[in-house]
Amino acid sequence: MPCSDIEMGYGKSKVRLNMPGKNIIGILRPVEPEVPASEEAEIEGALDNPIGSGRLEEIVRPGMKVVIMASDITRPSPTKKLLPPLIRRLERAGVKDEDVTVVFGTGIHRNHTEEEKRLLVGAEMYERFRCVDSTETGDFVFLGETSRGTPVEVCRPVAECDFLIGTGNVEYHYFVGYSGGAKAVLPGACSRRTVEANHSMQLLPGAEIARYDDNPVRQDIEEAGEIIGIDYIINVVLDDKKRIVKAVAGHPRIAHAAARQVVDSIYGVKIPERADIVIASAGGYPKDVNLYQAQKGLDNAGKAVRDGGTIILLGECPEGLGEKTFEKYMTEMDVDDILESIRRKFVLGGHKAAAIARILKRADVFLVSSMDPELVRRCKLRPFRTLEEALEAAFNKHGPDARVLVMPYAGSTVPLI
Repeated sequence: MPCSDIEMGYGKSKVRLNMPGKNIIGILRPVEPEVPASEEAEIEGALDNPIGSGRLEEIVRPGMKVVIMASDITRPSPTKKLLPPLIRRLERAGVKDEDVTVVFGTGIHRNHTEEEKRLLVGAEMYERFRCVDSTETGDFVFLGETSRGTPVEVCRPVAECDFLIGTGNVEYHYFVGYSGGAKAVLPGACSRRTVEANHSMQLLPGAEIARYDDNPVRQDIEEAGEIIGIDYIINVVLDDKKRIVKAVAGHPRIAHAAARQVVDSIYGVKIPERADIVIASAGGYPKDVNLYQAQKGLDNAGKAVRDGGTIILLGECPEGLGEKTFEKYMTEMDVDDILESIRRKFVLGGHKAAAIARILKRADVFLVSSMDPELVRRCKLRPFRTLEEALEAAFNKHGPDARVLVMPYAGSTVPLI
């Protein structure tokens, strides 16, 4: 019996899956959460009832230089919805427009165009406030070291502000455990040297998805957040349609903990067994804007595929590989060399190549994308233009009785056995 009612995100469009239903042993969807009637009311409610903190308008003072950290364009955080309520609270506190700066946490990602900045914050906010990328000037200030030896170098607007607000969405992250919270400033506002030192702990025990208390990368981020002085956060949890399910505000650690509980209840999904074939969408735009971002979905899919199996990854990747160091590792080294190189010396960008290499040691990866097929082959992946072509090749490999798991939201769904 055909199964044609599964839609998979691909760039800004959808791809419909058509295949025999008898082969599918599971469709890994997030739990369908209750969505608030009003996103604006949900945000206002979080700001009215901060967790572990006073209300924003009660703790900010006139004359303070305020920085609001905003996610960059590769993240689904709804900055445009979060900013207006925050600004209204700052106005009540007597903060002037000229004392507010929006800093986009680009980390090691590319800088934005001015039109992208406008798109992220909305036309009104863009015209009213100074909006800059954290890496725009390359001017970073050293503030100290974490107990794990990470040098904390942060962009000057953040280093010199009086009050720092982090915004963002909370979801699973493949080695930080969870996004959100102090992750707005590390990696968001920090130098490449800081990010590389922090992310070098990726290979340590505990640096895994859905782990927090004993995750060395995450705890280093928390400590860096305290050194930098993040004062307040507003974070949201999104459903698979990128609607706000829950908003939390307040203390960077305490409010973030409340958001993590919501993420666990929605996105951790049990599977009956590992599959011969895993069909995974990175989640559509912006999660598949390039292979560097789409890798997160591939990593989650790797937890669902058996040794010797096949992952079909849907990721349009209109911007190609997305990061120069990552591209160098993926195209110029074989799988074993990538892993050995990262074991010898951690290199940011190379770390994502190593994550892909670990999967390639266990399974084949078929990439459905708009990328140049030859470039895909140089990355040790098998290129396809359509899902149908990739499925045909996978069934030719595994036979007509192959067992299949489908992950429409692989970038944010974690398989649990």
